[in-house]
Parts: sequence; C-alpha cells; structure tokens
Amino acid sequence: MISQDDRQKAADALFEAGNAVKLIPQVSKTWPAMEIEDAYAVQQLWAERRVKAGARVIGHKIGLTSRAMQMASKMTEPDYGVLLDDMAYADGVRLPASKFTNPRIEVELAFVLGKRIGGKSVTMYDVLDATAYVTPALEIIDYRTEVPRAIVDTIADNAAAGGMITGGRVVRPMDVDLRWCAATLSKNGVIEESGVSAAIMGHPAMGIVWLANRLARHDIMLEAGHILLAGSFTRPVNVAAGDVIHADFGPLGSIGVSFS
Repeated sequence: MISQDDRQKAADALFEAGNAVKLIPQVSKTWPAMEIEDAYAVQQLWAERRVKAGARVIGHKIGLTSRAMQMASKMTEPDYGVLLDDMAYADGVRLPASKFTNPRIEVELAFVLGKRIGGKSVTMYDVLDATAYVTPALEIIDYRTEVPRAIVDTIADNAAAGGMITGGRVVRPMDVDLRWCAATLSKNGVIEESGVSAAIMGHPAMGIVWLANRLARHDIMLEAGHILLAGSFTRPVNVAAGDVIHADFGPLGSIGVSFS
C-alpha cells in the first residue's frame, strides 16, 4: 500500500500528463508498493480533480471483460474507469489525433440507465430492468503512462479511458437478444475486427452487474441517465491521423469516427 499523500501525487501526475498529452513513467515504477485498491483511489482522486476543473461524471466504462484480456493482464476480474462529459462524442465526429497519445478503438455496447441501481446483490435482471436503452458505441482507449504497464498503471490511469462515440439504433434491452449483437470494425475500408457481445462474460449486462457490485465496496451507486460501456467484444485497433473508422452493428445500425 502507499500513503494518501502518494496517492494524491500519482493522481496529480496523471492529471498533468493528460493536460499536456504526454507520457509519464509508470506509476508502478514511481510507487512500487502501489496495490489495486491504491490504484482505484488514485483514479478517484484524478476524477475529482477533473470535476473541479469543470468536467462532469456521466457514467463508467468496464475493461478486461474477456478471459483472454484478463490472462494477458494477470487479472482475475475486469476493471473500471470513469466517463466524463468531455469524453463523449456523436457519430461521425472528426477528432484531432494529437488529442491522444496512442489512441486505439474498441467495439462496445452502451447501457443507458433509466433508474438508479447499486449494492452488493445486483443481478443481470436488475440491470436489464434499470436500463432505459442500449446503443452501439466505440471506445477510444488511450493512456498517459509509458509501457509496459502493470494492472495498477491501467487502473490508476482511469482504465485507459480516452473517449467514446455513440450512435446507431437505440433499442430497449428486452427487445433484442443482447448476447448476439455483433459488429465488424473497419479502418479505411478494411475490416480489421469482428465479434459478438456474448464474449463479454456471456452477456454484456454481466459487465454492468460486476461494476455495480464492485462499486458497492465504496458506496457508489449507478445513477439514472449514466452511460455504462459494458466492455469490448473485439480487440483494439490502432488509429492515427488520416484514419477513418466504421463499425457496422447490422440491425443496430453503424457508427463512425475519423482522425485528422
């Protein structure tokens, strides 16, 4: 474990790195005693500073929802980060690549809550009942520390959340079988990845279940209106200036983003 003072120093370093769009040494190297709970505390302090600077919390993202990614990160469970209003973009947005250090794109489903839920016993049925609608999403993952990164580096760095794009068709959670929502991800007209949402813990709502139960340890609820990215069901695709990204979700429509 590390001290509260060191947690704040780590959060401040990540905050300044984000503002400068530059990489800093891994926090796990600067503070070798950092543990997972320290990393989540650093993330929370970072988010609080972002809110004080004018940002607004609009939800959460979930990462490492696939077994393969957990094994690669030497984790036995997913991780989470905070979504802020200045991370949210509409379908078709054109973004400067210089806004990010090393952006990559993942394909996800976004759950938008219609009512507040939380606690240590949330079930998939609670999540589906509380969800107003589900919509296609792309997550931009990015990071503020050098590589290779330990899991505490990723968590402290807000689970590598860089941004999200939502669009396509809005559906109520009971109107489609969410397990079989599929998508292809194309870069510059070439399909780079494809996947099906059942890869997210068997059902994408299970990612939200994990998140609600995990946040209950800190007495944090999932609020009505919040957007929850349930986790990627494709591998990340690197992007750079000049790239055009298109995700085709079939019956749920498509979304895109380009980088200048």
